Amino acid sequence: MPGENRSAIKYWPEDERPRERLIKYGSNSLSDAHLLGILIGSGDRRSKKNAVDLSRDLLSAFGTLENLDQATVTEMCQVKGIGSAKAAQIKAALEVGKRMASKPTSIKIKLKSSQAFVEQFSPFMKSLKKEIVKIVLLDPKLQLIKDLTISEGSLNASIVHPREVMIPAIRESAASFALIHNHPSGEPHSQPERF
Repeated sequence: MPGENRSAIKYWPEDERPRERLIKYGSNSLSDAHLLGILIGSGDRRSKKNAVDLSRDLLSAFGTLENLDQATVTEMCQVKGIGSAKAAQIKAALEVGKRMASKPTSIKIKLKSSQAFVEQFSPFMKSLKKEIVKIVLLDPKLQLIKDLTISEGSLNASIVHPREVMIPAIRESAASFALIHNHPSGEPHSQPERF
């Protein structure tokens, strides 16, 4: 067909097409650019770039998936060929991944060490723009009952009143609890904790 983009993914060998590779070999076999290409879905006719090319442009602009997660839709749309619909699809997929990583499952999660807390909560908390404080409620076996956000502050401060800690712990009959919070500034020692 005259004027058709011959770099379109449909012209690639079947084994190299992102969707087909995912179906045949699993999602672990795909690069970040290929995974993003599936999310983006289609290329850009004006620049004659396919979805994987656009994904590579995004990764080139932002460096990592983590940086892409922290970018706004407006910032993503600065990359030629990425419109608000494509950017929204990417943001939604990244959010689903964070929620899956941070939410309790039907399997009881034991939080016996600080590393266990990091693994459970950092996927969600590390990309937040505001400082938040969560209470993590535990049963006698240090299994997670639930976690609640009890304070949302600014870039570098969040204030918590003792009643906001005690009421959920009493209501859920928690045997113990932990308080966790993030540092959006990236400097964990920038402010003394205030409760």
